[in-house]
Amino acid sequence: MYDTILVPTDGSDQATVAAAHAIDIATTRSAAVHVLSIVDDRAFLVLDDDRVAAVRADLRANARDAIDDVATDALGHGLEVETAIETGHPAERIVDHAANRDVDLIVMGTSGDEYETNVVGSVSQRVVRQASVPVLTVGPDVAD
Repeated sequence: MYDTILVPTDGSDQATVAAAHAIDIATTRSAAVHVLSIVDDRAFLVLDDDRVAAVRADLRANARDAIDDVATDALGHGLEVETAIETGHPAERIVDHAANRDVDLIVMGTSGDEYETNVVGSVSQRVVRQASVPVLTVGPDVAD
């Protein structure tokens, strides 16, 4: 049922817990794991032009670190792993990545931030609404 599992990560504690769940499912199903991190380009809207390159480089380095942590864990479980860093709106990039790579399941953390959820909507909520595949969300209080 699940041959390819997408694990979006930003390196947060919630994403790390969700990644552990994804790796467990992938191990049980002998599924490949796609690890994705997004550089949110909305962060550049308020920056002076001379700071954009440095901030972009920092965000890409953070994304690479987040991906490497999950990929190392997945590889340690003997799983096939593909990694990617993309730029754009996180929810849109996650949904597009899943659709373009025949992903069967998305496993991602939720922030649990009540303000964000009620006012602007979280990334995970948008992915749940827009994705054409099942989405497993792992809340902030779930232990791995």
